Amino acid sequence: MSEVRRRLGPLLGMWDTTATVNGKVTMRGWTSFAWADEGEFLIQRADADPPGDDVPKEWIINAPFPTTSIIGYDDGSRTFTMLYSDARGVLRTYGMDLDGGTWRIWRAAEGFNQRFTGILDADGKRITAQWEMSKDGLSWAKDFDMTYTRD
Repeated sequence: MSEVRRRLGPLLGMWDTTATVNGKVTMRGWTSFAWADEGEFLIQRADADPPGDDVPKEWIINAPFPTTSIIGYDDGSRTFTMLYSDARGVLRTYGMDLDGGTWRIWRAAEGFNQRFTGILDADGKRITAQWEMSKDGLSWAKDFDMTYTRD
């Protein structure tokens, strides 16, 4: 089994997703992970249900769905990279790692740094995560929480 398949295998499949801001649900949708190119890349796709009437307008305006990411591995540096695109026309490159049940994604960009930390439950059926952002790369604030679940 390749390093890519071993490390990313726990993400494979279809997940129900929920995003919350300050404890309030702002998005319900799905995320899928599937192998591409005989398992040397992982494709992540996500989409969301139409927002409810109680979802803040600013979240609806900034909603990125649908999204697509391609995750690949550099065997020289032993690091993952994630190429991201969304319905708003946003294109980003992130560093990524999944090791020991902790899933991390990060990006350093002038004025808009981001980081994600997700913890996979031991049974592989739930990921509890949060996105954070920072304007200066030093002072971080929670952006929103994410939960991924599957049967």
